[in-house]
Amino acid sequence: MAEPLPLCYLNGAYLPLAEARISPLDRGFLYADAVYELMPVYGGRAFRFAAHGERLTHSLAGIGMADPHTREEWRAILGTLIERNGGGDCYVYWQVTRGAQHGRTHAPLPQIPRTVFAFCAPLPVNGPEILERGVACVTAEDSRWARCDIKSTALLANVLLRQLSVDAGASETILLRDGELTEASASAVHVVLGGKLLMPPHSRRILPGTTRGVVEELAARAALHSRVLPISEAQLRSADEVWISAATREVQPVTALDGRPVGTGRPGPLWRRLYQVLQDYKRELVGTPW
Repeated sequence: MAEPLPLCYLNGAYLPLAEARISPLDRGFLYADAVYELMPVYGGRAFRFAAHGERLTHSLAGIGMADPHTREEWRAILGTLIERNGGGDCYVYWQVTRGAQHGRTHAPLPQIPRTVFAFCAPLPVNGPEILERGVACVTAEDSRWARCDIKSTALLANVLLRQLSVDAGASETILLRDGELTEASASAVHVVLGGKLLMPPHSRRILPGTTRGVVEELAARAALHSRVLPISEAQLRSADEVWISAATREVQPVTALDGRPVGTGRPGPLWRRLYQVLQDYKRELVGTPW
């Protein structure tokens, strides 16, 4: 990943990222008592801001916190941060912790000022190699906690699962729980079987992916029949196509799974169709309000 852009936001101030400091007693540091969002920005325009804002509010509610800002306040904070970092194509990460508490006490949850932090970084690009050959993935048992619908900063399990793919020379780790597909360590997973696009149902086992939501919306425009239903491990392994989607990946074709080819072992025709529709959609949004 590229180096972050120079300016960040911390508790009401825009300042050099290298100078940002938080208390070592911050509950986000001590307990991962915090949630976050990560949103792509194309041409200086935030992508799917409303969906990211709604998910942040949902995650905060899931850990017993009210959103410290209104949607318009977030728009102003993040818009200014993006502009001061030069706009263009980037992503913005923002995080809310319960705040810095004097001392260390598990409960009761304190009513203290929240810590709000955000920064920007260049957006990764899907290069020709990915577009022509796709990416390899491995599978693993989903060992994460029971509230994966909360975008918590407690990502140790995700980090360890993602390391499995690094160790195998692959791009991502696709997760299975009780014989069914959930998602990947940092991506949503889409499966093509018999010409139909399938996605697992939302539950506490799965983060409601904003890029997955874009894929669902654009499926009809791409003349794809999509369904949301449980997907077994056998269906995943016999799929014609498998895709992974995330804010910093867009939608990538998985062409190898645990060392075996997916479908023909090349990016499939339905992925190519959906990917092109997504690029067209992004161009339509240029210059429009977010």
